[in-house]
Amino acid sequence: MRRSVVFVHGTGVRINDYNKTFAAVRSELAALGAGLEVRGCFWGGEEGAELALGGVSIPGYRKAGGGREEDGDVAVWGVLYGDPGYELRLLGLRPAVVAGLGRGQSPAQKLLATLNGYVPSPEVRAAFADDGLDTFLDPALRTVAASPELRDASASADDGGYEHRHAFVRAVVATTLAAAMDEGADALDGTRRDVLLSLLAADLHTQGRTLTGTVAKAAATPLLGALTWYGGRRRGKHSDTKVVPGVGDILRYQARGESLRRLIRRTIDHAPGDHVTVIAHSLGGVASVDLLVQEKVERVDQLITVGSQAPFFYETGALVSLEHPATLPDHFPRRWLNLYDRRDLLSFAAAGVFPQHAYDQEVNNRQPFPFAHSAYWSNSKVWDAIGTWMG
Repeated sequence: MRRSVVFVHGTGVRINDYNKTFAAVRSELAALGAGLEVRGCFWGGEEGAELALGGVSIPGYRKAGGGREEDGDVAVWGVLYGDPGYELRLLGLRPAVVAGLGRGQSPAQKLLATLNGYVPSPEVRAAFADDGLDTFLDPALRTVAASPELRDASASADDGGYEHRHAFVRAVVATTLAAAMDEGADALDGTRRDVLLSLLAADLHTQGRTLTGTVAKAAATPLLGALTWYGGRRRGKHSDTKVVPGVGDILRYQARGESLRRLIRRTIDHAPGDHVTVIAHSLGGVASVDLLVQEKVERVDQLITVGSQAPFFYETGALVSLEHPATLPDHFPRRWLNLYDRRDLLSFAAAGVFPQHAYDQEVNNRQPFPFAHSAYWSNSKVWDAIGTWMG
């Protein structure tokens, strides 16, 4: 029996923090020695809250140092190395392009035929060989071409498919470099990586297109610190790092959470194996519970929520998918481990709320709030509990 794990991060997390947390989660799961395939569901970039009007609703936003720009592309590559199908998965969530009535191939068929039949030019092969990557290129091409992420993404391709080709090229480069580094090779610097990317893009005529809306530019720390830590003189900068990512994510989810649940579902669908364990933190746990209530997700037989508000949302009538006194449906996973820390004011007990499904495990992160909310991943007791639960 082959099992994979899908990790869903929590509220207020943006791309730089996600990369650090996901690396820690992968490392700890690898240490369990079960040969688990781990996939991440990074939603903070696409579904996280942002200031659509540049912060005009926040008094003194610009004056107080809000709106700082960060180098988002570097962080996106950090996601791609761990999850090469990330950008393709986002494209797969777009509405499908309606095929015409003609006899020719649809845009999706043309795109898949082109990418599956692609043979690298001598210039591309020489460039990859110069960096010692020639043995990794062809397996990477086959892996990405056969991936469910590309299959789903192709449905939203237009006639040119340039944006999809570009996401394909980035996925291939990420897969190639990740495989090489797994074998002990040194990482390439970003300039050299971008040369390989440009050569592949020229071969596949991506016309320099980029995937829009995937880069989150503000690193974040957990929710609610902004309410007590700083005065109004720092409101602009603090709105970037705490209020908008933290509180904003919750408000956005409550109003428009369907797209986040779709992204989690698609990530699970793309995960390999016979069974899937979902590990979800904070708001990610709320969204995962909502998804598993609303849909029967066949392979998910284990749910692990960490520092999550799902029980509290249900008890207060705020859980989108289920309102008291309704109970969890029969298809909801029976094995649900809920980890909480009494000092984490955003974590809640689930066993008393959902007694037929949830099992609570209290842990002590030995940190005050709000640090306690993000300290689970470095707590060995957390991983002892997860390892025991997963068997």
